[in-house]
Amino acid sequence: MLRLLKAAAIVVASVLLVFKPNDGYAASELTLLHTQGKDIVNANGEKVLLRGVGLGNWLLPEGYMWKFGNGADRPRRIEKLVSDLIGSENSNRFWSEFRKNYITEADIRRIAELGFNSVRPALNARLFLTESEPPQPVEEGYQLLDNLVRWCKASGIYVIIDMHGAPGGQTGQNIDDCEKDEPELFQQTKYQDRLIDLWATLARRYRDEPVVAGYDLLNEPLPAKTGAAAKYKKQLEPLYQRVTKAIREVDAKHMIILEGFDWANDWSEFTKPFDKNLVYQFHYYCWDNPTKLKTIGTYLRDRDRFNAPVWVGETGERDKTIYWGTTDYFEANNIGWSFWPWKKMDTDNTPYSINRPKDWGSIVAYSRGEKKPDTQVAQKAFDELLANIRLENCTFRQDVVNAILRRAPARIEAENFGHQGPGISYSVKNRTKPSRYYRLDQPVPITSQETRRTRSEQYITLSASEWTAYAISSDSAKERPLKVRARAVGGPARAQVQVGERTVEVKLPQTTWTELDLGPVQFQHGQNQIKWTIQQGSAELDWLEVGAG
Repeated sequence: MLRLLKAAAIVVASVLLVFKPNDGYAASELTLLHTQGKDIVNANGEKVLLRGVGLGNWLLPEGYMWKFGNGADRPRRIEKLVSDLIGSENSNRFWSEFRKNYITEADIRRIAELGFNSVRPALNARLFLTESEPPQPVEEGYQLLDNLVRWCKASGIYVIIDMHGAPGGQTGQNIDDCEKDEPELFQQTKYQDRLIDLWATLARRYRDEPVVAGYDLLNEPLPAKTGAAAKYKKQLEPLYQRVTKAIREVDAKHMIILEGFDWANDWSEFTKPFDKNLVYQFHYYCWDNPTKLKTIGTYLRDRDRFNAPVWVGETGERDKTIYWGTTDYFEANNIGWSFWPWKKMDTDNTPYSINRPKDWGSIVAYSRGEKKPDTQVAQKAFDELLANIRLENCTFRQDVVNAILRRAPARIEAENFGHQGPGISYSVKNRTKPSRYYRLDQPVPITSQETRRTRSEQYITLSASEWTAYAISSDSAKERPLKVRARAVGGPARAQVQVGERTVEVKLPQTTWTELDLGPVQFQHGQNQIKWTIQQGSAELDWLEVGAG
């Protein structure tokens, strides 16, 4: 058993040495990426696991990130709200400044410093192409994207270009900035022609640019709940083929990224790869209550079927427990990911939070059909927002980033033991009975105590000789304080915590939750394993906490 654990630790450590977060920031020259079987590799044939953030709300504002109601749930409606409140001239100035300041080179440098290696900017076709007849190119969008590519090149991270809002709209929902709540991209040929022309223009512009990792052709097309999937899903793969053909006429190098219908997640209409450089993408959000880590088995089977890489283009929008569990789950299965989003207003679950302007409540109320605020009040709020969106004025959430990247200092929730299976990540006597909560395909007993949708609250129960193992990275070799929150079940219990060569005994005389300070423990640079073992009796574990040191 010890041999198995050591072998697993060596494998995990070797993977993390390739993909580990930057300990000290230094840009490196990037090469074009391409697919090689189920992997994404660089020009040297080295595997690259894309671990990034989505640049949402920048080029395609989404009302929920502004705290707005349905009256301003998408870009064109937000634009109308701003114009109604401060006039068209001031509105135009606002949007120009907003797009200049929401994502800047400082954001990209910070993303790289924190250890992410890619960004996924959400594009709105209206920033690149007018809706007039005939459509005309819009230079602003190209300039902004050129800037992003230049910044990413300087910081050594990749760009995945995401068509979040296609001409006509691919979803019929707010996220694609559609005008009529219909997926007109699939209803009118003219919009498909515009999409094809736009992608051909983008591909021609970036065909020799190694910083661009690939082209994400359509974000979350054709939801099922509206009936759009049933009506138009047969058109999806043929449209992807048409777009890819146009791209390949000008760019034979870059990866093409395909999302399924119904929010990217249903791949049943995909037949077989029609290009030798395809990546298949799904999105993964855990909004169930009680929360659970949903299986990705379908995507793993499809990966085998396609013999192509799989990537998670969006994950996030919940809490640190889920962030830790999901990115660990993905990487254990050789799947990269992009966290959504990099920042948004007044939040504790993204890497950066934008401070809410003082009188923002009156703007929000107006978006929900309430009284219109005075022009001066609105102008002041929008001016304040322009200042607040700049990175230096945002609030950094280190705990969120550390959970996403699974590194110290951090609190590891007990249910987030590893994903390498029995004998490596856990050992329990009864492997035939899966957990009722959170990890429904694993036999470690997990109990849920959730009280609200936005948080995940679970703990595990183990008896004598049973154990769980956790992986956490450290940016340096150092002693770090270690704590646990645990309690005995039915009578006194005894446990131990092992980190490297150090073993700490834990006595649990009481059946009430107790936070125990285990003192400083030596952590090595890079990957570390923490093993929780019950020596006597039964006990419940809520979390382990590794401090800054």
